[in-house]
Amino acid sequence: MTRTLGRPQPAERRRGTRCCEGVAPRGALDEALERAAADFDVLAHPVRLRLLEILARRGGEVCVCDLEHALPVKQPTISHHLRLLRQAGLVDTARKGLFAYYYVEPAALAALRARVGQALEALAAAPGGGSER
Repeated sequence: MTRTLGRPQPAERRRGTRCCEGVAPRGALDEALERAAADFDVLAHPVRLRLLEILARRGGEVCVCDLEHALPVKQPTISHHLRLLRQAGLVDTARKGLFAYYYVEPAALAALRARVGQALEALAAAPGGGSER
């Protein structure tokens, strides 16, 4: 069975009428979904997820050289992913001599969790968003 989402079938629709009424931008919801997409983009790589997990579990500062032993990638790749996490505000760094030590920003991680949860709730609340097919 095909769902039509309330749009007229081709035989019913007149020339020049829009097929998808009610699909206009929704302001604040669109902004929240854009932010959620950026959040998902940051989380969309297994190395970044693993880095967050390691840093959160350790609960303190971890040197990049120690992270290299925990992951199947080389230090430049780890530094690249840490830079992306830092740009997203999820981790920060402390310099000690020649070494950079990374740690999770707990407030940023909590805010990320809340935003992602709200975005998923908004999608589920949309007509057909939480229904079974």
